[in-house]
Amino acid sequence: MSDVFDRVVGQEPAVAHLRAAARAPVHAYLLVGPPGTGRRTAAVALAAALLCPRFDDFGTGCGECDVCVRVLAGVHPDVAVIEREGAFLGIDQAREIRRLAMRTPHEATRKVLIVPDFHLAQDAVPALLKVVEEPPPSTVFVILADHVARELVTIASRCVRIDFGPLPVERLVETLVGDGVDPAVAAAVAEASGGRLDRARLLASDAGFGARRAAWRAVPSRLDGTGATVSVVAAELVELLGSAGVATLTSRHAAELAALDERVKRSGERGAGRKVLADRHKRELRRLRTDELRYGLATLSAAYRDALVERRVDAAAGVAGLDALQQAAEALLHNPGEALLLQALLLRLAPVRATAPASSEP
Repeated sequence: MSDVFDRVVGQEPAVAHLRAAARAPVHAYLLVGPPGTGRRTAAVALAAALLCPRFDDFGTGCGECDVCVRVLAGVHPDVAVIEREGAFLGIDQAREIRRLAMRTPHEATRKVLIVPDFHLAQDAVPALLKVVEEPPPSTVFVILADHVARELVTIASRCVRIDFGPLPVERLVETLVGDGVDPAVAAAVAEASGGRLDRARLLASDAGFGARRAAWRAVPSRLDGTGATVSVVAAELVELLGSAGVATLTSRHAAELAALDERVKRSGERGAGRKVLADRHKRELRRLRTDELRYGLATLSAAYRDALVERRVDAAAGVAGLDALQQAAEALLHNPGEALLLQALLLRLAPVRATAPASSEP
């Protein structure tokens, strides 16, 4: 017998909470943690368990009945995923969430509203507080957030919070090898994934990952203190960002659009489904570039730490470089221009010698 929660990898404490929630559900759950750690998969699994007609027999969502299959495929009418349509979850979407929350379930005795990216709700929070705090008895909210921002504290206090953390490298490697990935490749991409299974899987199918990793590692030895070199290196790195896993991601996007078109053909559903999906795809492509840039900065930081230990860079210059890299990583939160960010950063980084200087001791 399969289990809907088996899809959630490496989050055993969170899954234990979700299993308990399915047995005795309350009105709202808040799943908090970094992207790519299984929150969305867990939210859909919880929805399947809450609607599964065989739950009393198995104590979980069976994953095999018609209801579970449709929930997991994203086509059950009593499970709605409300995607943001812009940079933030806006007032119009807050009104739509309230409308959906008040609506009677189509088939089941309850419905589940899944709201991703809730940390980007901002101005929509006051409009949602009342309905999240006191929804109709048939409505269960499952809210996903990267973190609990100050403006979300009030709503968070009305939800059962379940935390998701980055996956350990060893668990990522184990999962990737189970997927059929070569162990050496699995180890390399797991280290580069930041604890995210989605990114690890993407990199595992990306033939260009090794070349990009080598390019970032070579940057410190290529710098010579001149603006001309900085301009060339920064341009090359920006070009690499545009090739990072794009083919794999766009292939997946094409499959999702094809599946949406097939659902429309079968059911005749209309609305903004294609636009919402296209907007999500754009965000995922942008996030892919940001993830790759963040990985590159982390690779540079590791290179300068090693150079400091091995005395291949002046101590003061090496420490200043690490500070500059930390500031660049923090700047990514504000979506800076990639080329300008890299040029400004590389101008602040000292060249690294290929070997340590000879000891002056007799």
